Amino acid sequence: MALPPSNRPPVARVGRGPLIMGRERSGPPERKSLAPRSATITVMIRAAFAAAKLLKRDFGEVEQLQVSEKGPGDFVSRADIMAERTLRKELERTRPEYGFLGEEGGETKGDGRNRWIADPLDGTTNFLHGVPHFAISLALERDGEVIAGIVYQPISDELFWAEKGNGAFIDTPNARSRRLRVSGRKEPARALVGTGIPHLGPKIGEGGDHALYHAKLAQVSARTAGVRRWGAAALDLAFVAAGRYDAFFEYGPAPWDVAAGILLVREAGGMTSDIAGAPYLLGTSASILATNAVLRDAMVEILA
Repeated sequence: MALPPSNRPPVARVGRGPLIMGRERSGPPERKSLAPRSATITVMIRAAFAAAKLLKRDFGEVEQLQVSEKGPGDFVSRADIMAERTLRKELERTRPEYGFLGEEGGETKGDGRNRWIADPLDGTTNFLHGVPHFAISLALERDGEVIAGIVYQPISDELFWAEKGNGAFIDTPNARSRRLRVSGRKEPARALVGTGIPHLGPKIGEGGDHALYHAKLAQVSARTAGVRRWGAAALDLAFVAAGRYDAFFEYGPAPWDVAAGILLVREAGGMTSDIAGAPYLLGTSASILATNAVLRDAMVEILA
């Protein structure tokens, strides 16, 4: 027998009210948070949810997507382009003066102080092959410094978000605004490490090649608990912030791949640098290394 409405247990579904027949399963703007959010973060989340709705629709019809090659092993789909257009449109409604740097549409100059940095579909190859591991990455850079960032995984409905000085958080279908902390593992032999294997092509950054990368990968594999390559740098960095990975390294990341994730890691108590341990400079550094607070020196030594 059905319980009276007043006695029914609550439905724990982050970002939505109880599912109503015919209601779109896409996180709406009114998702409530248990942690304080600025108006900027709210605007970013709303834009990401709008783009996610399109991505989920196209992911369900992945075999019908219009796909064109833009380089060996690096594809762009109609879904990428439409998602980025949606992000731009939503952000321009409330912040028309801000600049925008996106993977697909290039850069639009704004007021000279504020710039959105967006990857509308990080993990495009996964998306095109029907692998449900991809994300929307969106960051706000002010005066050359990233001050806000979100990484949203539409399929798992996990939202990672952070603001400079206010910490990093995650919303999931089972918990809201849980604070993120990097792991506390101290020994490389117990560490799980994420990486990005370079695409086809002779150059992977820092003057290296595929042989160099695989030599370093062999060292990491031999001295850690394991290595994972899931093909979405934004989520890899979010996983470091959440303590799922203990470290992550990659050559040649683009600014839109890592801008939001870097802030997540730092606000969760982690560290970012290049693989030699030098400060990571967005858009300039040829490699990235993200770790918890105690493994950075060990990972630098292994990668050296």
